[in-house]
Amino acid sequence: MKAAVVSVLILLVIFVVWPDTYGGDEDDDNDTKSWFPLDNQLSLSYYDRICPDFEKIVATKVREWTKKDSSLGPALLRLLFHDCGVTGCDASVLLDHEGSERRSPASKTLRGFELIDDIKSEIEKACPGLVSCADILTAASRDATFQLGGPYWPNAYGRRDSTDSYARDVEKVPSGRRDITALLETFQSYGLNVLDLVVLSGAHTIGKAYCGTIQSRLYNFNATYGTDPSIDSKYADFLRRKCRVASETVYLDAATPVKFDNQYYINLQKNMRVLTTDQELVKDPRTAPLVKAFAEQPPHMFRQQFAVSMTKLVNVGVITGEDRVGVIRKVCSKSNSRPY
Repeated sequence: MKAAVVSVLILLVIFVVWPDTYGGDEDDDNDTKSWFPLDNQLSLSYYDRICPDFEKIVATKVREWTKKDSSLGPALLRLLFHDCGVTGCDASVLLDHEGSERRSPASKTLRGFELIDDIKSEIEKACPGLVSCADILTAASRDATFQLGGPYWPNAYGRRDSTDSYARDVEKVPSGRRDITALLETFQSYGLNVLDLVVLSGAHTIGKAYCGTIQSRLYNFNATYGTDPSIDSKYADFLRRKCRVASETVYLDAATPVKFDNQYYINLQKNMRVLTTDQELVKDPRTAPLVKAFAEQPPHMFRQQFAVSMTKLVNVGVITGEDRVGVIRKVCSKSNSRPY
């Protein structure tokens, strides 16, 4: 009983009040425009006049593609994380040329590019030269999350696309092997905090990891040729059988792998942790209380806070019309001016 009270108090102290939009209809009328934090010249009504069907086109395309391949939902969210985590939410990850982020070895497992290209092609027919690829990726990842049972949040738009993309910058993206201190330093450089770190890590409630990223924990932990003893023994047996080949994949949430809920945090409490960073969240005193709180409270509390943290993330390092370096690409994978 005491533990439950403590977890409630923790969430009450850190929780940002957010309208009850999770699980709702994206077309519902609400008063979010009155309280939404706008930065970097972005606007909730940016496309209302110049491309009023923008969000409808994006949602329709995401629905079409994810109906055929449900794994594209988590893939889009991961693609956004990799974009925002390098030089900001500027669609630099979409540029496809020698030496670009997309060609980096660390990006080889990213997916969803073809879906973004399809959305861009459709939008160019309706609103040529007006909608950036950065805004498309921002909207598509939100819609994919919503379709998986996650929250729906309002996006501010008006981003421009980067003209540059360098593979060397990809090392800035938090990896599954970093410790909490390194992760916090990275998040703080984005203007995010420890709560955002724990909440956005909750995206691991959906999606998969390649076995190659965890084989060292299963077969040669700390050069002992054994398994990380912090993993639940039965779960470790399952992972060893599943991950004999590096190219195989394993669900990040073994209990409810295709449902956007707080099961990820419950799994962490049960030592069912796939990535090293998952394990560190439970061990570190700065993050462990938050993990415990989200595990013990109803799923909607996590979903609400996820929406808050996502609106902060998609504002990281954006380029707007006031920045001379930004453009609106005609094709998301290609520069408007550079032949590759």
